[in-house]
Amino acid sequence: MIRLGNVRREALLLLTAAVVACAPAAQMGATPGPSTPSGQPTAGGTAPQVPAAQALVPKRGGKLVIATGSDPGQLNPGLTTVSGVHLVADNMFNGLIQFDQKLDPQPNLAERWQVAPDGKSYTFFLRKGVKWHDGQPFTAADVKFTFEEVLLKYHSRTKAGLENVLAGIDTPDETTVLFRFKEPYAPLLRRLDVVEAPILPRHVYAGKDIQTNDANLKPIGTGPFKFAEYVKGDRIRMVRNPDYFKPGLPYLDEVIFRIIPQNTTALLALEQGEVDYASDVPGPEIARLQSSKAVSLVKAPAGPGGSFCIDQMFFNLSRPPLDKLEVRQAFAYGINRQQVLDQVRFGQGRIATGPIASTMGWAYNPNVTKYEFSVAKAKEALAKAGVSNLAVTFVQATAFQRIAEVVKQNMAEVGVKVELKTLDVTAANEQMFVRKDFDLGIGSYCGGPDPEVGVTRAYVSSNIGPIVFSNGAGYRNTRVDELFAQGASTVDQAQRTRLYGEIQDQLTKDLPYWWLTETELFRIHRAEIHDLRVWAGDLAERAWTEKS
Repeated sequence: MIRLGNVRREALLLLTAAVVACAPAAQMGATPGPSTPSGQPTAGGTAPQVPAAQALVPKRGGKLVIATGSDPGQLNPGLTTVSGVHLVADNMFNGLIQFDQKLDPQPNLAERWQVAPDGKSYTFFLRKGVKWHDGQPFTAADVKFTFEEVLLKYHSRTKAGLENVLAGIDTPDETTVLFRFKEPYAPLLRRLDVVEAPILPRHVYAGKDIQTNDANLKPIGTGPFKFAEYVKGDRIRMVRNPDYFKPGLPYLDEVIFRIIPQNTTALLALEQGEVDYASDVPGPEIARLQSSKAVSLVKAPAGPGGSFCIDQMFFNLSRPPLDKLEVRQAFAYGINRQQVLDQVRFGQGRIATGPIASTMGWAYNPNVTKYEFSVAKAKEALAKAGVSNLAVTFVQATAFQRIAEVVKQNMAEVGVKVELKTLDVTAANEQMFVRKDFDLGIGSYCGGPDPEVGVTRAYVSSNIGPIVFSNGAGYRNTRVDELFAQGASTVDQAQRTRLYGEIQDQLTKDLPYWWLTETELFRIHRAEIHDLRVWAGDLAERAWTEKS
């Protein structure tokens, strides 16, 4: 969470971060150390100290098998915010910074940085000697190319956040990158990790179609693991990068992602020792698993898809009668979100009240328009809209099928027929975000520790387009656009709180989306696996196993 007071305080905070970042890499967690015996993930420099007698010494070698619920389809993390892609691909790439367990920025490809006192420019000093997996040198040109030709065009969160405020990117030499902004921009350091800004190789992508490049299926990164094979529908395998720029890392020789669509099947494989980690735990099994000594259940504030995630439906505002507020209000009143939380999420999270999660306390506004579950009010809203015999198509990925079934059941009581169209995640995203062929859609919108990282992209009119997890509803509100722009360029904390509070107030009145639940899901791993970075995209960078 960002805690800012005024311009002077913000400058002090950023400059302090810059000073910390200037420490030698060996002092910033580049050289791995012991882990805690609890099975909880730790990050270099952030874990509490434990007595030496209790410390576990990382073991080199072995493999990690990870269950993923869907085939990622492609392995270029710069093109999407889809968690299924980042869960896999982020282990082969790096960002300029890396988040520790508290979601504070630490050096990564950038070994240090400086922030101008006015907050309008950031200078990053890159590590020397870093190489791409094909042996080519990593340089500032790769950073500039990645932002200008990939992230600002295809990555929905980064595009929405930076395209209107970034004045330019300069590369004075091969190891220096300067970001220049039109106005002070406080959140930059919160959006430069491998999830928000994975750096891609210019020599591989320049002059070629970014979206169809062969490297999207055989990636070349700078990360701890190198691509080995991708068998569609079955597995992705990667091997240790012996030339990784962080001494001693990674520990593992091999990481394998097994595609297992059903979380119950994945859990069975994990308990039988065929899988080591899964990010989706069946709700009914949680109580039993919490007492097991063979596995560890963990929660984290973030993950490969981002942080502060909210499951939210969105309406296709270009399709009557969904362009009528009263019709959208009927859905808000008619959907029993407590049923979704209890029966689908099994209590893992809380009912959402709007576009910003309640756990982002400084930016959260609890005093917004609320719509309690009421079939009677839902029917009244439809009558007020003059709509009867309404039938809609609800497009959703398989991961949201059970939520969709609850929506269908609930809205049937209101007199609305909901036809479900369940697709694999790639096809669903294509139909909702690219082709715009839907009435109702749904997604887990995640961000970062600042509303500018993840919230903005869903509501600003400049982000309406064929980009996955962009403004899927096609919502346009000039005042909301202005408020988001002011929130990004303002460094005073109290002022930003007021701005984001007004945004939430307006959005809950307009209802372009319907926010269902804030999710806080368990992840699970076998007890002999240690130091997984479950809060980040580069899950396996420091992981090690006791197994031989």
